[in-house]
Amino acid sequence: MHGFFEQETQKEHVVLTMGDMTKPEPLLARIHSECLTGDGLFSLRCDCGAQLQAALHKIAQVGRGAVFYLRQEGRGIGLLNKIKAYHLQDAGADTVEANEALGFGADMRKYDLLKPMLEHFGVKQLRLMTNNPRKIQALREIGIDVVERLAHETGRNPHNQKYLDTKKGKLGHMFEGSQSESEE
Repeated sequence: MHGFFEQETQKEHVVLTMGDMTKPEPLLARIHSECLTGDGLFSLRCDCGAQLQAALHKIAQVGRGAVFYLRQEGRGIGLLNKIKAYHLQDAGADTVEANEALGFGADMRKYDLLKPMLEHFGVKQLRLMTNNPRKIQALREIGIDVVERLAHETGRNPHNQKYLDTKKGKLGHMFEGSQSESEE
């Protein structure tokens, strides 16, 4: 476990690593934004907790990799605003509409903070577990070569169907199928 402090936001971020990080081969990695409700409280409203668990499992199977755990709760709007967005979603808004109704963009997360983290480990190439094209683009903008995108679909259930449809339809997430937890 490695800790990093982001001066601009005063937030602490964590990187969980396994295996030899100095090898020149592309590193299996997951960039995961904090989700207290999904990661820690096992909410079925999202797929975050399932994605985190699946990434840790895949890294353990391979024996080398990293999870970059970024403190960007609620797509960057923070926990209390995320709770407000949940109330708007309960009234019928999707996740993008809820964020926008609160005066935020659909996704406020930033990924430039990954540059010093990756430099610390000497990582220049990733095999990235993600469905989010913004993460791939952001990594390329900071000089990281994403040599492979690994689809990372897990955790679909009846409670998060609209959420996942919104991620695909409004945020451009790349879903290849409709994988449920039992299909993992």
